[in-house]
Amino acid sequence: MFLCLTVIAFCHTFQARAQWAVIDPSNLVQNILTVSKTATTATNVINSFKEMQKIYDQGKEYYDKLQSVHNLIKDAHKVKETVELVSEISQIYATSYNKMLTDKNFSVAELEAIGEGYAKLLKESGNLLSDIKNIVSASNGLSMSDAERMDVIDKIHTKMADYRNLTRYFSQKNISVSFIRSREKGDMERVRALYGEPSERYW
Repeated sequence: MFLCLTVIAFCHTFQARAQWAVIDPSNLVQNILTVSKTATTATNVINSFKEMQKIYDQGKEYYDKLQSVHNLIKDAHKVKETVELVSEISQIYATSYNKMLTDKNFSVAELEAIGEGYAKLLKESGNLLSDIKNIVSASNGLSMSDAERMDVIDKIHTKMADYRNLTRYFSQKNISVSFIRSREKGDMERVRALYGEPSERYW
């Protein structure tokens, strides 16, 4: 009951954010429960998304603050893009993993391993966004010059883009395994319907 209430509350929170990726965590959690038969993994997914959204909101708040700093306005767009990349990473994870959970070409052990891989990518992305918050915050404003701060922001932006690309690559490689297995089974139509044609792939 607690898990269900948490999911419902979390869904409403997601709908309240215009720029955060539109994700249905209740469906993702239900699919995890169906596959793993444990509420622990599902709860971890909810907590992971909550933490990512918290960091996302904090990053957005500090982006707004950054706009008011005279010499950093020219580089403020990179903070904004870094924050939005977190949403994109979460979107790729939730959409791809949710489909994999319904794909019979993966074993339970494989799905758990894939889930752990995504969790690490989310965690590292969150750490980078926390770094952005620290760089822009007033407490660090006295210890860094504008040039130094912009240089660090630029590096974090590059790393975050790399994590987005890595999340996309991780999804592509896992899904390609399903395509290979389906070709061997003569079950390609089902997998195409699940993930889409190459020209339509979101991942």
